Amino acid sequence: MRRLLQIPLLIFALLLLGALGLHLLTEMSLFDSFYHAVILLTTVGYSEPTPLTVQVKMFIVTYLAFALGLFTYSAFQFGQLLVNADLQKYWERRRMDTLIEKTSRHFIVCGYGRMGSTLCEYLHSRRQPFVVIDQDEKVLDDNFRQQKWLFVLGDSSQDETLERAGIHRARGLTTVLPTDADNLYVVLSARLLNKAIPIVARASDDRAAQKMMQAGATRVMNPFSSGAIRMARFMLAPSIENFVEVTESHGVDWEIADVQVPETSVLVGQKLSETGLRDSGIMLLGVCRMSGEKFFPPPAHLIIEPGDKLFAFGNSEGVAILSSLLEKRRNA
Repeated sequence: MRRLLQIPLLIFALLLLGALGLHLLTEMSLFDSFYHAVILLTTVGYSEPTPLTVQVKMFIVTYLAFALGLFTYSAFQFGQLLVNADLQKYWERRRMDTLIEKTSRHFIVCGYGRMGSTLCEYLHSRRQPFVVIDQDEKVLDDNFRQQKWLFVLGDSSQDETLERAGIHRARGLTTVLPTDADNLYVVLSARLLNKAIPIVARASDDRAAQKMMQAGATRVMNPFSSGAIRMARFMLAPSIENFVEVTESHGVDWEIADVQVPETSVLVGQKLSETGLRDSGIMLLGVCRMSGEKFFPPPAHLIIEPGDKLFAFGNSEGVAILSSLLEKRRNA
């Protein structure tokens, strides 16, 4: 884009140089001199400056010999830039920024490494909107053009980059950058920009995890320890782990979700047995109060309160029904 601006400025400078020279060598006004400079530079040849003295002729010959070559080269470069891949990338990113501005309730993934790519594949399989932030232009261009995924090229720790990714409209953010320092900085920046957004961060050890929690992370995951725990669970209870893998696999119409009950929801004040969720294909695994009180499994007579977090298991249609009930307002 810088070259695209430099070429018109160079041509304008040549026109000013010609206008100034004609103005000093003739009796024409500065505007008429600029007009004749345009005629000379574009080789239209409509009229000649007056008086046409020897000095004026020498200036015109020198001016055309120097400026005509630059003008032709600049015009060629300008036309080439219009179809250049760099310009196409620029317009594609402008279009992507427009799409991101229209996106809400999405997830932000900071870092498109091995973990980041796995996260994106999972979100894509669940038809969840997301925006990826990464500094590696080649990785984003190669993968995202084909997938038509939304991305922002930049540093995840910078406020401007997070705002371009829609941090104020996002449903959640996860940072899986290579180093703990980078992830810590992203957590801190994201929390300062959005006080309520859930943040999941990657950490390599317990000390880094503790600092990220203090910086505002909602949850911190250590891929090594969590992977080891899952391996241990597989050894102790392979059937259960197989069941979880089946529910998370592609094409299986079962989901595990955790949702929070708004104050205005029609579910507030109802007993679990009165909600009809079981008939809709939803099984409530647990309920967490805002006070920290937990019910696993919840009794049928438990009354739903505002702010309760419900852990539900069921098919996609049932989860959609649960979401609609949460959003449906009760009569005042």
